Amino acid sequence: MMNFVDRYIMPAAAKFGNQRHLLAIRDALIGMIAITMVGSFAVLFNNLGGAIKGYDKVMEALFGVNWKTLGGDIWWGTFAFMTVFAVVGIAYKLARSYGDEGFEAMLVALASYFVLVPQSLNSLTVTLENGKTATGSVWGLVNSTYTNSTALFTGIIVAIIATEIFVRLSRVKQLVIKLPDGVPPAVSKAFAKLLPGMLTIFVVAIVGLLFRLYLSDGVYFNDWLSSVLVKPLTNAADSLPFAIGIAFFIHFFWMLGLHGPNILGGITTPLFTALGNENIDLAAKGVTKWSEYNVMAGQFFDAFVFLGGSGATLGLIISMILINRKRNKQMIGLGGAPGLFQINEPVLFGLPIVLNPMWLIPFIGTPIILTVISYTAISLGMVHPVTTNIPWVTPPILGGWLITGGHWTGAALAAFNLVISVVIYLPFVALQRRMESKKIREAANNQSAAM
Repeated sequence: MMNFVDRYIMPAAAKFGNQRHLLAIRDALIGMIAITMVGSFAVLFNNLGGAIKGYDKVMEALFGVNWKTLGGDIWWGTFAFMTVFAVVGIAYKLARSYGDEGFEAMLVALASYFVLVPQSLNSLTVTLENGKTATGSVWGLVNSTYTNSTALFTGIIVAIIATEIFVRLSRVKQLVIKLPDGVPPAVSKAFAKLLPGMLTIFVVAIVGLLFRLYLSDGVYFNDWLSSVLVKPLTNAADSLPFAIGIAFFIHFFWMLGLHGPNILGGITTPLFTALGNENIDLAAKGVTKWSEYNVMAGQFFDAFVFLGGSGATLGLIISMILINRKRNKQMIGLGGAPGLFQINEPVLFGLPIVLNPMWLIPFIGTPIILTVISYTAISLGMVHPVTTNIPWVTPPILGGWLITGGHWTGAALAAFNLVISVVIYLPFVALQRRMESKKIREAANNQSAAM
């Protein structure tokens, strides 16, 4: 079996995890963590009144009636332009993977994206001085749905396509403009990629126009892609079967010694980021109906499933403390402190769990069970939905409280899941103790017989 895994599964998984386009998406979205974190905490601070009674009155007394303005401004400067940041970041990372400097590529990709955005804001309603309202369209106003996370998948696709075209055109010698040696290097580099950049934007604009005129009955590419691909994909992502599948494959890859979250990150990161950002936008608008929020959003797994890291191994550490503390003293010392901050490589490779059939069932089964519990609890309205982002190193229980906007039900769910993980791991820790005791007795008997 291990030969089969080494020969067929591991090379395919490694190749998939190192695919340049998925890596560019994952690295760009992770690189935006400062933007997403400050934006999510701004939303959190503005909406803590829903979880803490009297919070709004205290803030108003301290900072005035407009105390939410700062948080609103931060949200506007971060989440309202999430797609724009993603286009720039993905184009840069992808171009760099081809050996390009990336600066021109990200600007060309951004221009290519805006080429496909509607230039008029339709159905704009304005209240006139006489109290009447007028409805129409205004040129030059762009709906925020084309800049925030709603258009994230469109931005990803456009960034990849535009960057691929630009990089390939940049390699055509006939399109490279060479200036004399006396010209400053910055100017020379800019002119060297002048024609590839112009052609890329021109090609994207032509394709977008032809698509709009002859294929989609006037529907812009962003709107068409959202209706035929993005909505079905995000709906599938926000489902229990999809969540169970992700939980299974992440830990299946880990059992083979492969970093499951990194391998699947190119797929899961944009999906869960988009769903999480939708929740944050709803929270910023003050939506209180929990059923309108997504369940599989943002760091759902980090807060409720990966308790101590992949496999919920903090439950394993606690089980060792309860059953076999003296014998596992070294492993508890190595894995306990990092596990509080969701880092469990010392346990995965030190116990080891990786490639160890004994831990296969609890390591894969525990996250699946916790995923089912968490998804069911949130979807039934028993637990507040995810409304903010947290660093993945946030300790368990605290992460559940923060990610739900400071709601106690999030902390309670994380604490309950931690107890469940301990219960699941306990019999396997006991089994390990019996097996080790048996080996010690057998070794002692063999030594006595040899003497």
